[in-house]
Amino acid sequence: MENKLLEKLDGLSSKFEEISTLITDPSVIADTKRFIKLNKEYSDLEKIIAKRNEYSSMLHNLQEANTILATERDEELRELARQEVDSISKKLEPLEDEIKLLLVPADPQDGKNAIVEIRGGTGGDEAAIFAGDLFKMYTKFCESKGWKTEVTSFTEGTMGGYKEIIFTVSGTNVYGVLKYESGVHRVQRVPATESQGRVHTSAATVAVLPEAEEFDIELKESDIRTDIFCASGHGGQSVNTTDSAVRITHIPTGIVVTNQDGKSQHKNKEAAMKVLKARLYEIQEEERLAKETSERKSQVGTGDRSGRIRTYNFPQNRISDHRINLTLYRLDAIMAAGLFDEIIEPLIAHYQAEAISDADL
Repeated sequence: MENKLLEKLDGLSSKFEEISTLITDPSVIADTKRFIKLNKEYSDLEKIIAKRNEYSSMLHNLQEANTILATERDEELRELARQEVDSISKKLEPLEDEIKLLLVPADPQDGKNAIVEIRGGTGGDEAAIFAGDLFKMYTKFCESKGWKTEVTSFTEGTMGGYKEIIFTVSGTNVYGVLKYESGVHRVQRVPATESQGRVHTSAATVAVLPEAEEFDIELKESDIRTDIFCASGHGGQSVNTTDSAVRITHIPTGIVVTNQDGKSQHKNKEAAMKVLKARLYEIQEEERLAKETSERKSQVGTGDRSGRIRTYNFPQNRISDHRINLTLYRLDAIMAAGLFDEIIEPLIAHYQAEAISDADL
């Protein structure tokens, strides 16, 4: 195992040196897209090489200590060598696990910001109320992470909550965490609208998209149609007297994005363009992943919204994630305080272990 791991690491050392030279090449620096990509690769490899050096040094010290135990007769030196072997042995396996995780090809989208779309599904008014509850839960979770949330657009439900709400989350490694939320979220509880106290089952769908960066999507002005209109609020009443709401249509795909959350036409258009680019980027990524399916068993984070991923059972105070058979009886605390790490961390650990297994490390 050690030789196999070192062999992989030594191969990456050569690649690291090659990239170190490339990012100083004027022709590469002039190619902005390539330069950004190589810099990201350099940064990722730099972490691996640092761990490789630590690992190699540890193996060298272990070999020396074992040699002393095999050849030295001085009991004091042998005791020191035994302590060294014990100390290194305890550190070696955790370091190997850390290195294996670093060696798993990272999802290039993980470091991006995310656009989250929540829609009420089956269940009518109760589904919209649940969509609102999910939005509150995610907002609190994002606050606990120090991430910034900004609502792009929403349509309120008749009895509260949202028929649809779209918001952007900005921060460190946002998509890498939130991508696991894409899918169908089912709720079981007595709706506020239920007079006889019967438990109903409703659902909301969540889609998490990586926010497209400047070089990810190229949009032609000729492919975009922009319509400006007066924003409206409850009951269709005008929110303000200026035409600030923006509707953007991507002509080739027919995708339509509307935003009227802000009072500035410019800001509304900018927010709508972010959502449009994210949706186009999702289509582009799905096409890319379809070609790589045979090489990648786990399609986590590709925006599959058809599968039921989680159930929120309020009468039993139970939340169950069906992908990893995780059940917690702390639904009230998780929903109220945004303690979502209790769900997210086991999910991430599960898929990381699966990725290491797939990579045969």
